[in-house]
Amino acid sequence: MDYKKETIAAIATPIGVGGIGIIRISGYNAENIARKIFRSKSPIKSFDSFRLYLGHIIDPKSNLPVDEVLLSVMRAPFSYTREDVVEINSHSGYEILSYILQIILQTGARLAKPGEFTLRAFLNGRIDLTQAEAIIDLINAKSDMSIRLATGQLIGGLKTKINEIRQALIEILADIEYLIDFPDEESSELTKSYIVDHLNEKVIKPVKKLIDAYTQRKIWHEGTAVVIAGKVNVGKSSILNRFLQEDRAIVTPIPGTTRDILEYTVTIKGLPLKLVDTAGIRKVRGEIERKGVNLTNTQLGLADLTLLVIDRSRPLNQYDLNILQKVNKRAAIVVINKIDLPAKLSDKKIDAIFQHLPKVAVSALTGEGFETLNEVIFNKVVHRNIDIYPTPIIPNIRHKTTLTNASIFLEKASKNLIDNFPLEIVADDLLWAKNSLDELTGNKTTEEILDNIFSKFCIGK
Repeated sequence: MDYKKETIAAIATPIGVGGIGIIRISGYNAENIARKIFRSKSPIKSFDSFRLYLGHIIDPKSNLPVDEVLLSVMRAPFSYTREDVVEINSHSGYEILSYILQIILQTGARLAKPGEFTLRAFLNGRIDLTQAEAIIDLINAKSDMSIRLATGQLIGGLKTKINEIRQALIEILADIEYLIDFPDEESSELTKSYIVDHLNEKVIKPVKKLIDAYTQRKIWHEGTAVVIAGKVNVGKSSILNRFLQEDRAIVTPIPGTTRDILEYTVTIKGLPLKLVDTAGIRKVRGEIERKGVNLTNTQLGLADLTLLVIDRSRPLNQYDLNILQKVNKRAAIVVINKIDLPAKLSDKKIDAIFQHLPKVAVSALTGEGFETLNEVIFNKVVHRNIDIYPTPIIPNIRHKTTLTNASIFLEKASKNLIDNFPLEIVADDLLWAKNSLDELTGNKTTEEILDNIFSKFCIGK
């Protein structure tokens, strides 16, 4: 069915008890539905766009008020979907929001699918696919930096860059078509060498730069998995609590308190980190401890970075050495805890055993050394040839895959030009590259791609 003939509605705010809940209606029949179910405190002849009206939602069956609300109308094309949109601000609570939504559905709307409001914004030309995906990133942002990156994409950063590359590609295609149509025409500027240079500078290099920027996405958008590991009672949970600046993990002098995996998100200098506190390694005593240790081993295999905690107030033992053998040495930091207690472990011994690994001495009890630890973690995470200040455009995995496909055709076209292949073959490769760019922004797309993107949204967005 043509979506323009359907009016959709959904609850737009999270379900739960709160001050305000919002129900959104979009489509040609939105304002008509509002007239049937809304009774204003003051008589009105017609709704003004972008104005709040105080009144009551009325149940048409009983003609009784349901809730006092604020209602606004946003007429097309000046709305989120570029359709007529009505938003109802009611009191929040599952029962009241569901009641009002049911009244709306019974009055001529249907329940929106996940992401359908944003899908309509795309279909009606208000945003492209990259901007739609930026909305998901903004909702799921885990740090100030990820918010800034998502906002940059939402206002059209990636879209603008892709359009620049696409326009340069179209101009190159026009030059090649001219050479195909007029092979005998001589031009001092329009040579194959000129086209190769133009293709490389204006298209191939910018595409590769975008692909390379993907390496920053996990760091800034998804967060880095940092596993806190060590033998029992070295202070792993205390270190977690110090990072969180509150007591989340149970801390006792009894060895083996942590039996499960505890995971929390924090930010360090704008970096989102997923801190994972694991069960301490020792000789297992019972099935529960065995499962906890198995989970620890699994987490060590999944870690982007491991904080290997040792206790300076106790000698090292075989369990410390066993954990050292399991961690990725290229992504590990030795955290020397309990420096507030008398030392029973010398720096020379530590350096000999944990050679080539960065080491930071801390006290989870007093907080001493944690600023240095934060600095070392930050540098360790971003060291892989990644600029600390990321590019304003970071593609997601769909963008990277599509850009990589385009890059393959572009490289092939460049090589074929240099090798004097027929220009028709070169033009065909460039057209395939252009189709990939069009797929990225949504100029050309499939129902499968749209379903995959918008199914990630919640209902009401």
